[in-house]
Amino acid sequence: MPPAVTPTRVASEPAAYEDAHVHQVYDHIAAHFSSTRYKPWPIIASFLATLRTGWVGFDAGTGNGKYLPLPLERPGELWTIGLDRSRNLLEIARTAGSTVREVVWGDVLGCPWRAEIFDYAISIATIHHLATPERRRLAVKRLLEAVSPEHGRILIYVWAVRQDEHSKRSIPTHDADDTGEAGQDVFVPWVLSDDKKQVFNRYYHMFADGELATLAAAAAEELDLVVGPPRGQSLKGVEIVQDGWERSNHYVELRRWQT
Repeated sequence: MPPAVTPTRVASEPAAYEDAHVHQVYDHIAAHFSSTRYKPWPIIASFLATLRTGWVGFDAGTGNGKYLPLPLERPGELWTIGLDRSRNLLEIARTAGSTVREVVWGDVLGCPWRAEIFDYAISIATIHHLATPERRRLAVKRLLEAVSPEHGRILIYVWAVRQDEHSKRSIPTHDADDTGEAGQDVFVPWVLSDDKKQVFNRYYHMFADGELATLAAAAAEELDLVVGPPRGQSLKGVEIVQDGWERSNHYVELRRWQT
């Protein structure tokens, strides 16, 4: 049996907590982690396959860059730039495959590019590593700010409290914290495959049902965007196209619009 998932609470300044329990961990385990992350998830591949030829986007928290070359059957028709805090994972992302990919070392809470410059954005298994509701909401705002106000599309994936029957993880639950959120803050262990079998605890906020869509709507409202389908005149908004659960993950697809 793998080591157990254990409950935790953010016990220090959030950025320092993430540095200790996310960034440093992934830099240590980068090579082993990357070797286990190679198969695209179907809904993400399907999302990328629907994007228009010639569109440019970015992957916020790209890890080893497994989504940068997709869709594989249409090479060269999309240009996805990878963004990540882990230099070790980013180097893997940059050099994997037969071509050098475009990657940027940076934080998903930062603003490394001009507003509204991209056609699409994805953020897969990243926002759940941010240690407060405010920081998670800011990460969604950064995605919304970066894509076209007329047609920008966004897909976000996070780990869920609700695990499927194939999961090896049992998520400890407790009452909602002082923020009122029903998700769970936990440490998820990673056993490094070496002679010492070192165990590294990674911080996660496991999302409750409905929490990700609520987070996305709150982020949009803070940017003065209308939440819902296009309506009225001289308005800017965002529509939640999909709000789903798949294999122990919650996901939302967002579409920017302008009338």
